[in-house]
Amino acid sequence: MDRLLRATVNTWNGLKSAIRTEAAFRQEIAVLLVAIPLAFVIGQSPWTRLALVGSVVFVMVVELLNTAVEKLADRVSREFDFQIGTVKDIGSAAVGLALLLAGAVWLLAIAQRLGLL
Repeated sequence: MDRLLRATVNTWNGLKSAIRTEAAFRQEIAVLLVAIPLAFVIGQSPWTRLALVGSVVFVMVVELLNTAVEKLADRVSREFDFQIGTVKDIGSAAVGLALLLAGAVWLLAIAQRLGLL
């Protein structure tokens, strides 16, 4: 039980830190707050609603991982390093792919709702 409590505190601290320091994460929280009720309007089944909200949460998870990589890389060295730059670019690409996936999920659900599928 103690381990679960510590993990919960660590999670909360990580979320607070991301909210304080990362504009992109704050924007994604705003999108999530809009996406949750909108998913109930667009989604025609519980699974569709879960996919809609889950895709936004997935973007947030990837953003958190990218932020962690970037902060660690900055801690290792503030000087320009090609390999660290590549690592940061790869993290950014992961966020970009997550955004594309979320966009595809939302477009597919909207098309289905409008009877286009």
